[in-house]
Amino acid sequence: MEIIRIPRIMQQISEGHRLKCRSIGLVPTMGALHEGHLSLIKRSKCENDITVVSIFINPTQFDPNEDLDKYPKEVDSDIQKLKDAGVDTLFMPDAVQMYPDGFSSSIKVSGLDEKLCGAFRPGHFSGVSTVVCKLFNIARPARAYFGQKDFQQTQIIRRMAADLNIGCEIVVCPIVRESDGLAKSSRNIYLSSESRAAALVIYRALNAAADLIRSGESNAAVVKKKMNDLLVSEPLVSEVQYAAVYDPSTLDELSQISKENLLAIAIKIGETRLIDNMLVLI
Repeated sequence: MEIIRIPRIMQQISEGHRLKCRSIGLVPTMGALHEGHLSLIKRSKCENDITVVSIFINPTQFDPNEDLDKYPKEVDSDIQKLKDAGVDTLFMPDAVQMYPDGFSSSIKVSGLDEKLCGAFRPGHFSGVSTVVCKLFNIARPARAYFGQKDFQQTQIIRRMAADLNIGCEIVVCPIVRESDGLAKSSRNIYLSSESRAAALVIYRALNAAADLIRSGESNAAVVKKKMNDLLVSEPLVSEVQYAAVYDPSTLDELSQISKENLLAIAIKIGETRLIDNMLVLI
């Protein structure tokens, strides 16, 4: 596996693959890799000639009150995992390479980035959209792979890619969970054993809501109340930021259950913010 740190060199390598008609799959990450990331890599290797993984903790998607400095960094472990997974290229630039002096551009996907997480993390999705667009321009992938756990992010990136004619297929892969249902996340490392047990309330709330819908409940407010009642019943939940039923395409909250329903939750357990979701089709 080659490790590239300079965007210009990564572009040259990608262009060489493209000239030889080799398809490139890109898996963008911020490191602290877990089974969720590895599932994206496996999918990419099945569908492309070359798999590129990026590791870049993007400073522009963190606000001053968030955990940029504390975000887990496990570089040596990550590199070994990528080698074991058969990744062809690791692109691992630093912030100076990605945002050199004078950098002043940004991308905003209006209509999607203000909702759900966007209401609690102002500027977050502009930072995400901008860095993902840069990664697309540097790696020039035929396909890019993202996890459903960050559902809003996937919708924003899909819209950006379509609006800007980027020509990259956005592949969204299923959420990978622990055996007890907790969604894999790099931030799970922040949870104590007690907090981790408390975090299971998220999956219980999603399943309870899904069961209500499948049993015939048509009033989304009833489903929302069920989710919120379960969440606030857990003493270690310090904040419920949102928990409701949404349109998967627009991310608007629904008043009536539809054919396609996104159950989405964001809570804090102590200072750790956790998100999860579930698609329910009827």
